[in-house]
Amino acid sequence: MTISPVGSKADRRAFIDLPWTLYANDPNWRPPLKADVKELINPTGPNPWFQHGKAEFFLAKREGKVVGRISAQVCQLVQERRPGLGQWGLFETIDDPEVAQALIATAEGWLRQQGMTQAQGPISISTWDEPGLLVQGFDRPPRVMMGHHLPYYEAHILAAGYAGVKDLQAWSVAVADGFPEIVNRIVAAGEKNSRIRIRQLDMSRYEADAAILLDILNEAWSENWGYVPLTDSEKRYITKKLKPLAYPHLVQIAEYEGEPAAFMISMPDLNQLTQDLDGRLLPFGWAKLLLRLRNPQIDWFRVPLMGVRRKLQATRTASMLAFMMIEYTRRAAVPKNNAKFAEVGWILEDNGPMLSIAKAIEAEVTSVYRIFERPLKAVAN
Repeated sequence: MTISPVGSKADRRAFIDLPWTLYANDPNWRPPLKADVKELINPTGPNPWFQHGKAEFFLAKREGKVVGRISAQVCQLVQERRPGLGQWGLFETIDDPEVAQALIATAEGWLRQQGMTQAQGPISISTWDEPGLLVQGFDRPPRVMMGHHLPYYEAHILAAGYAGVKDLQAWSVAVADGFPEIVNRIVAAGEKNSRIRIRQLDMSRYEADAAILLDILNEAWSENWGYVPLTDSEKRYITKKLKPLAYPHLVQIAEYEGEPAAFMISMPDLNQLTQDLDGRLLPFGWAKLLLRLRNPQIDWFRVPLMGVRRKLQATRTASMLAFMMIEYTRRAAVPKNNAKFAEVGWILEDNGPMLSIAKAIEAEVTSVYRIFERPLKAVAN
């Protein structure tokens, strides 16, 4: 077996293509768009993460056949909050301890070379992408922008000396018939409050509204575990990437006393729209996807992002705004998109206010993603 850095175009293709082999018999795996993965890992491409981060990508081969992959990365924004913390991710392997341990050891070796003293993973390749390893929820397909992994990965990571440090939870709820009466009463009270206004995303001023959302996001999440701020370049990148996927009725902005105070972004589960494309947009995938995106009729949507200004956090007003945005999205998504279910998350396992909101709408935990860490001991010469 050999493990070597990704160098050639053929290596990059092999790195991207490996999951198609590993998940061939997993009915719940949803193929990512290969163009998106290529953009994610290309240091000379448009991904602005590489402006403040560096990464190496490795392939494991046995007798010429690719049997595993992993990334190792160091982010300067992570260093500002936790000096010495390096990360690895994009971890995929056959069920073989030798391959798995060698991949993790290779990533750790690269991190040591960068001066790192702690290793954290899987982070693929930023907490704003797909953080964590799936440890609960293997029996269901992942929703848009959520990962899916093979059940044996956790054992290999634990065998490498790692311990879980944080769980990220995805909560699911039926939405077709509405929420409990207590939620309805809270929403009704908010609608009578003249200081509160809930409005949809305005596509005629999309960039301005997107700037409001991302500004609140950076402030609202600033004290969260594992948070790193979005740079101006990343904000521009996200604004551009999300525009084709932005449905005004699924994006709510809450104003309090005339000022933007909270937001909630929802989107249809695009995995249902891309599953049969097998990761390819050419030659005909683009046309199919654009047609499906016009008015997606799918039973699931996901709430990936929600935030409230810090001055309102842990107040009744914050909860009221959250319930109002959730209910307004439900009212819009059910008739327009035929939505029947929603996934909320991920939510940090110790984010009390968000967990209380999820429980109040009678959502249940359906998937759990775990982040692992271990110290990197210096290797004797």
